[in-house]
Amino acid sequence: MIKIICVGKIKEEYLNLLIADYLKRISKYHKIEIVEVKDNDDLNKETNNLLKVLDNKDYKIALSIKGKSYDSVDFSHHLNNLFNYHSTISFVIGGSNGLDNKVLEICDEEISFSELTFPHGLFRGILLEQIYRSFKIINNETYHK
Repeated sequence: MIKIICVGKIKEEYLNLLIADYLKRISKYHKIEIVEVKDNDDLNKETNNLLKVLDNKDYKIALSIKGKSYDSVDFSHHLNNLFNYHSTISFVIGGSNGLDNKVLEICDEEISFSELTFPHGLFRGILLEQIYRSFKIINNETYHK
């Protein structure tokens, strides 16, 4: 299973449509769910909300500007390899305050998609697109470049 654990709800309809489209595409390959926690101006409260939903049994990947970078092919191989050892992979996306060290410390790794800062809703779409692309690569299926 894949879990996308993120802070806040998406308000923009066009982003909700993008996210729903990729969730549907990915579900043909793997079970996936999005778990949203309430955003908060207080990072400690936001952190506590995240810690409540993070499962110690899951392989947890924090999405962080300081994390390791992959190209799409390497990311797909990495994801495929992780599923050989872990039944659930959780991707953790912080809110506008980022991720507290308490969350980063319990994650198994940090991955960066870019040194750029993205709106959180748009980044969910980007992450889902790369997960979908990974399944296409893993299954040797064509996908636009």
